[in-house]
Amino acid sequence: MTTSIPASSSHVMPTYGRVPIALARGQGCRVWDVNGKEYLDALAGIAVNTLGHNHPKLVPALQEQLTQLIHTSNYYHVPGQETLAQLLTERAHMDNVFFCNTGLEANEAAIKIARKYGIDKGIALPQIVVYDHAFHGRSFATMSATANPKVRNGFGPLLEGFIRVAPNDYTALVDATEGNPNIVAVMMEPIQGEGGLHPMRAEYLQQVRALCDAHGWLLILDEVQAGMGRTGKWFAHQWADIVPDVITLAKGLGSGVPVGAVVAKGAAAQVLQAGNHGSTFGGNPLSMRAGVETIRIIEEDGLLAHVAQVGAYLKARLQAVLGTLPGVVDVRGQGLMIGVELAKPCGALIGLAAQAGLLLSVTSDTVIRIVPPLILSQAEADEIVARLHPLVQDFLAAP
Repeated sequence: MTTSIPASSSHVMPTYGRVPIALARGQGCRVWDVNGKEYLDALAGIAVNTLGHNHPKLVPALQEQLTQLIHTSNYYHVPGQETLAQLLTERAHMDNVFFCNTGLEANEAAIKIARKYGIDKGIALPQIVVYDHAFHGRSFATMSATANPKVRNGFGPLLEGFIRVAPNDYTALVDATEGNPNIVAVMMEPIQGEGGLHPMRAEYLQQVRALCDAHGWLLILDEVQAGMGRTGKWFAHQWADIVPDVITLAKGLGSGVPVGAVVAKGAAAQVLQAGNHGSTFGGNPLSMRAGVETIRIIEEDGLLAHVAQVGAYLKARLQAVLGTLPGVVDVRGQGLMIGVELAKPCGALIGLAAQAGLLLSVTSDTVIRIVPPLILSQAEADEIVARLHPLVQDFLAAP
């Protein structure tokens, strides 16, 4: 017996343009809907399901944790917080961590750190440099730091204190900030996810790090989407061999369990003290166990090297098969964070791909986003290309 899934529900706010399918179960990089149809998951819950679905090491650990403690609160010590914080700081070469639930919350906390850092130095109106194409969240602070007008419009006055510059343009950054005593931080995504899969060049990241050092600014890197092994290193900025002052994380950190983190170093690690910030759910025992097990499994299974290898293979195949099609502008990204830019808006491909048994998304109107689980095999990479090629070819040929 099949089950029909309505395109919308009168009891849920209509905030999403959903594909009219409902997923019932998953295994590895495959998911099945309530009608039994199989899909290859090249989206991973938007770069969240790091270890795919029903992972044989993760699920038993989470089941065990459910029988012990799910939530307590931050009135009390949560041993898992220290365990996960140590794992993160050791891999990031940083000092301490604040735990929250989402990338938005992590970025909000990072903005608070930057502002208080400046105010503590006597800067009454601190300003933060952000970027064209950036996406940092949908709260008022993170929305104000975000570039996309579709996210920003319709909500009245935004938060002041942000200076926007073009990515990968060091001269533009210098010109926009020269002589300004109110700058306290530069905030960027090493690879802009929602903004169209635009990587920051390694040389540019190094230049910005040096500029921040010269002026006493904080370098804040939003690794919510690009972090936790997605590019083949723990954090995307490590390809540039730099260490920021603040890293924000979420998405893949808990392999599907909501968890966010702010990792800080040096002066930034000392800004927030008791009473300055907090979270009810942040750092609860279940989310901490999910983060600890995610890191453990990534290392036990050698997934960083695997991502670098399979990601390079998938990108090369996409370039070879799709890159020559008229109307394909670019294939870019790193590891298993890849974008295929088309010459026209392609949001319709989300539904068309689902019909063909492939889950993906479109970002920045014209960029197909491919962010599968880190366990993706080379055969599954070939399958992504094989399913995507006729869809893109037919789509571009249509009037």
